[in-house]
Amino acid sequence: MTELSFEVFPPSTPVGLEKLRRAAADLGATQPRYVSVTYGAGGSQRERSFAAIEAVHDADLDVTAHLTCVGQSRADVESVLERYVRLGIGRVVALRGDPPEGVDAPYAPHPDGFTRTDELVGVAADRGMRVAVSAYPERHPQSPSFDHDLDVLAAKVAAGADEAITQMFFDVDALLRLRDRIARRGIDVTLVPGIFPIHSFEAVARFAARCGAVLPDAVAERFAGVDDDTVAHDIAAELAAEHIDRLRDEGLDHFHLYTLNRSALALDVCRRIGHAPMAVTA
Repeated sequence: MTELSFEVFPPSTPVGLEKLRRAAADLGATQPRYVSVTYGAGGSQRERSFAAIEAVHDADLDVTAHLTCVGQSRADVESVLERYVRLGIGRVVALRGDPPEGVDAPYAPHPDGFTRTDELVGVAADRGMRVAVSAYPERHPQSPSFDHDLDVLAAKVAAGADEAITQMFFDVDALLRLRDRIARRGIDVTLVPGIFPIHSFEAVARFAARCGAVLPDAVAERFAGVDDDTVAHDIAAELAAEHIDRLRDEGLDHFHLYTLNRSALALDVCRRIGHAPMAVTA
């Protein structure tokens, strides 16, 4: 049976928060396993994260909350985890996090913080939380090799992670190669493909270049010369559904959709794989 989950981010305005509430209600029609909420470590960003968590909770959805090492002391992390526990959150996505300067900047841990993500995983797991982590079909931008990526993933799993959600990818073969490398290493973790429906080809192409995700020529050709938003929406939904269908044929059964807080495209993808009603409100 195919399971779905979704990712949303904390809006910066009251209007954005209201849009998130509507999107969460729409996404709930697919009965997702959970909705993950990304996290900002700074004071106002942190409060926006909690507001987003409450918005998703209000839609009666299971929340998985992100938590990062970057920019936080161990005491900060413990405080956030305590708040998550009080909110009834039982799973976190534990991430190193990118420096404020961006993914290309070297990571510098907080003087009183965690040096590695597996340390963060261990703290969350010790609190009885289930922990998801990240994985990279096309190698982390700062990693020297695929073997290094696997070493990092293995350490996170040894510390208590049971699920690995992948960075966005558009080359399905890259995802399958990652699956096979994990299996050969004997890393006992559930691999969850991160599906990123292409809401804007130009914007996604720029983002993919920064994070090392390849956009195959066959994908680019689908969008070439398309300037009609409705046509582009249909292409994006169909492409994502094709990727999910192929991966289902390969035996994968849980898919994590990056929504950008927009329910319509994500729900169209779900409808095409038999998981969503036709009607949407956002």
